[in-house]
Amino acid sequence: MAVAGSVPRCGEEPVPFLDLGVIHRGLKRDILEDVAALIDSGDFVNGDAVAHLEHAFAGYCHTTDCVGVANGLDALRIGLLASGVERGDEVIVPANTFVATVEAVAQAGAAPVLVDVSEHDYNIDPGAVEAAITPRTRFLLPVHLYGLMADVRALLGISARSGLPLIEDACQAHGADRDGFRAGSIGSFAGFSFYPGKNLGAMGDAGALTTSSSAIAERARALREHGQRTKYHHDEVGFTSRLDTIQALILLRKLPLLDVWTAERRKAASSYMAALRGIGDIELPPVPAGSNPVWHLFPVRTRRAQDLAVHLQELGISTGRHYPVPVHLTGAFTSLGYPRGTFPVAEALAEELVSLPMFPGLREDQLDRIVGAVRSFFDG
Repeated sequence: MAVAGSVPRCGEEPVPFLDLGVIHRGLKRDILEDVAALIDSGDFVNGDAVAHLEHAFAGYCHTTDCVGVANGLDALRIGLLASGVERGDEVIVPANTFVATVEAVAQAGAAPVLVDVSEHDYNIDPGAVEAAITPRTRFLLPVHLYGLMADVRALLGISARSGLPLIEDACQAHGADRDGFRAGSIGSFAGFSFYPGKNLGAMGDAGALTTSSSAIAERARALREHGQRTKYHHDEVGFTSRLDTIQALILLRKLPLLDVWTAERRKAASSYMAALRGIGDIELPPVPAGSNPVWHLFPVRTRRAQDLAVHLQELGISTGRHYPVPVHLTGAFTSLGYPRGTFPVAEALAEELVSLPMFPGLREDQLDRIVGAVRSFFDG
């Protein structure tokens, strides 16, 4: 990849932020055959493919159990309930995250306690976690954001000292590892999303929780199915949150390719790292020692984030802003009582991050165009 790049020319093909067509093109025939067989079998709900996927994904995450559910939010919410969360319990979460992390805590009846994130990895700050623990704290809930795991070694230390269980929001971190720990394996449970744009994505909403606790897995399976362990025997109030068989079939086709796709994402990230260094005021995403991100996103930091996004869009290059309004400043969670300025790092990231295109199959000529467009913005 050329370091200098070149300014895109009028009429060139747009560069998408995410190209699902590249991912699905080689799988289309097999998936259609699987769906045709499913139609013939009528095995639409709790089909064999769900159990097969659960077994395969548990193995991939180095856990004993996986429970498929309807989406990533439900994976976290049901996991919290299956772990025994009670109304009024406090759950410590990062201020820099997608809103679903905090929604899951609130919907489970607990109180979200937000803390700031670290400049070293943009994930939850272990020091802030320790300072936020109170007698009402029940769980620690870090998020492995953008495909980079949080500082699990420090967090496990806090968990051991405090006796508080660790939970993982791994919705953006399928296959990531840090300090020898695999995402989804370190806490009492982890929540994953299989939303279509995730590194392992379905063709609709889908999710799963992973755990090595048979008790959590058993209760989660009951909660996803109206609170029943056997048909028509409802031990508690539950939900309709099953993983559709059709989505399990699709995920089974994709899971064997996930490591190949991750390698392609890492190659693209390495190209970005080499080519964007020293351009303007750009800060490249931090990668602490011992971390192997899976690059769900590639966020760069600049004081001119919105202007850069507009410039790239004008040149046919799509970008993302993750997340331009911090959770504590959204209308849904202003009631938590955190005024602007409470979490300076999270608030700065909300203003200063732009996510560049990142997906398996991102071509070298596309990377050159993106780098050239970024350079033209700062040189202009």
